[in-house]
Amino acid sequence: MTKRQNRMVLVALLVLGVSLTGYFGIKAFNDNLLYFFTPTDITESKAPIGKSFRLGGLVVTGSVIRENMNVTFSLSDNNKTIKVSYEGILPDLFREGQGIVATGSLDGDLFLATTVLAKHDENYMPPEVAEALLNSSAGE
Repeated sequence: MTKRQNRMVLVALLVLGVSLTGYFGIKAFNDNLLYFFTPTDITESKAPIGKSFRLGGLVVTGSVIRENMNVTFSLSDNNKTIKVSYEGILPDLFREGQGIVATGSLDGDLFLATTVLAKHDENYMPPEVAEALLNSSAGE
């Protein structure tokens, strides 16, 4: 091989390496994204099945059932309601009628939460929940 051919092979390998690195980086980024959905989105089948995502809304009053470390409650966006199951210790600020964001996945009609986040003071609501509630109220 000549010197020119060696350089062309080196350039081709370099371009291939950069392309593969970019592809795997973007694929890993997309696999780790957590999209936000409301109970209405889930009942309209917009949420992915078997993939993790965020669900936000208000905890329905009178829906919280505690059995040891397992808590089941309903979450609403003032339009539709979905049942949520969570095993673990809930945040101290978790209560009925409050806005929360849960991370987890769907199992049929049940949302299996792995993380539950509650508001941190009386005036705060996660922006995604506030927007979803505003949109669902405007549609009525």
